[in-house]
Amino acid sequence: PKLLLIQPPVEDFYQTDIRLQPIGLAYLKAAVKKHLPEFEVIIRDYHHGWGRKTIPLPKELAYLKEYYAQVDASPFSTFHQYYHFGASFEEIAQDVNGINPDIVGISSLFSPYYREVLRTARAVKNSCPQATVIVGGSHVSCAPEMMLEDPDIDFIIRGEGERPLVEFLKAWKAGAGFESVPNLGYKKAGRLIHNPVKDNYPLAEIPAPDLSDCIPEKYLFEGRPICMILTSRGCPHQCSFCSVHRTFGKSYRRRNPEAVVAEMEQRYAAGFRVFDFEDDNLTFDRTGIQELCRLIMQTFPDRDIQLLAMNGISYKNLDEETLQLMQSAGFTHLNLALVSADQRMLNSLNRPHRVAQFSEVVRIARDLGFQITAYQILGLPGETLSGMIDTMQLLAGEPVLIGVSIFYLTPGSPIAQSFPEMTEEDIFRSRSTAMAMETEHCQRGDLFTLFIIARIINFLKGVKIEGRSAGLLELQAGGLNASDKSRWGFALLSRLLEEETLYTEKGREVTQFDVKLFQKIWFGLTQICTQEGKVIVLSRQDEYAH
Repeated sequence: PKLLLIQPPVEDFYQTDIRLQPIGLAYLKAAVKKHLPEFEVIIRDYHHGWGRKTIPLPKELAYLKEYYAQVDASPFSTFHQYYHFGASFEEIAQDVNGINPDIVGISSLFSPYYREVLRTARAVKNSCPQATVIVGGSHVSCAPEMMLEDPDIDFIIRGEGERPLVEFLKAWKAGAGFESVPNLGYKKAGRLIHNPVKDNYPLAEIPAPDLSDCIPEKYLFEGRPICMILTSRGCPHQCSFCSVHRTFGKSYRRRNPEAVVAEMEQRYAAGFRVFDFEDDNLTFDRTGIQELCRLIMQTFPDRDIQLLAMNGISYKNLDEETLQLMQSAGFTHLNLALVSADQRMLNSLNRPHRVAQFSEVVRIARDLGFQITAYQILGLPGETLSGMIDTMQLLAGEPVLIGVSIFYLTPGSPIAQSFPEMTEEDIFRSRSTAMAMETEHCQRGDLFTLFIIARIINFLKGVKIEGRSAGLLELQAGGLNASDKSRWGFALLSRLLEEETLYTEKGREVTQFDVKLFQKIWFGLTQICTQEGKVIVLSRQDEYAH
């Protein structure tokens, strides 16, 4: 029998160029090969490596036209074109027809891209009507009914997939019923049936993901082959905006460090040199992460490897010893989720982090040479605009890039329970680029403006400074002779301060930008700290007309 596992394309204004490896499908392939070696298993990544093409803006996002109105190549740009990233559905149908699989498994990870999953299922059914289609992933765990109701989907799997998929394939091969397959959803006599969710295999019994279909040269970070690694599953925190527990339950399980490093050695031998740890909470177990780092240092003493954690790291359990070990093992970047600088806001979100600890962790990490991005969520229900301004001003003064996420409701998250049931259109708009959620404190124009202000601050954070500090006027004078992007950035910032108007690099006004909100943040700052820990002094000479 032949099993085809598919990572479908996505459609949005942008995509992350990395973090695209289908690691979940590779885990499924390894599990099937272990338990049912008679199955031929093929992974097809129809998302990465197929390029992109411009497509019309969906009607559900038509309200964004006035915000993403024009092409802008300046450092302060937002978005403009809407794209299809990956193979076309016609190409998928043609390729699947050539493979002629018996069963097709489709990954549905992110809720706003559920339509691409359904269209992939339709393409499969059109090209191979006899194929059985089964869909799994975090979106399915959060919205099982909407996926199973689709006529092109025969089965779904909720929660973790290795054991349910193996048990499903056994039942399918035997021609038996599916009543005993854990986590399975299916149709019977016009009804939707959902079998109980049960525990997956113990982590120690799940083989390392099979990346044989993932060519190293296809997945790169700064020109070097990158692969994803998981050391744990689940997260012990209960943040109200997160739906991870719908997939992994409320337990937190760690893999044996020796097994993790053995997998890294296997990947190294295959040509991978950059390892991205995609855990939901990599550093929760302080002893565990320290032990892992020491083992990595012993195994790769020459350290021609680079370690990342792009899914983000909780700063709650970071201390100097842990950060030192992480740096020695090969970690180079830290993605930290501050979310908000308002402690009461964090408490209301069930987030067990102390704002006071954040700056101390950043100080230690900067001294160790880490490149740090700190994430702020804009538009959280209940947070005031002044609270968001305070958070952005705090991050402006830290040696970090500001990573902006605009809040959206995720189906299945605890916070979603306090809102009306999400429609299919709501779920389609559950993405940062949609700016879909407005609150009594924060409107869409505020979100748009804050996003651009973060880009302006980040532009200055990337400026190279000789010595410990420099004045903004001095940097502007030198920047007008710099590279195109830098020259545009300084020129547009000067015009913004002088004329109280933001322009694109083509000289067109960005009409939805709220200059009063910009001024409120800008003139509340006395300095900006660059990524390298240098200081840009914002003397009040730069107020021009003010």
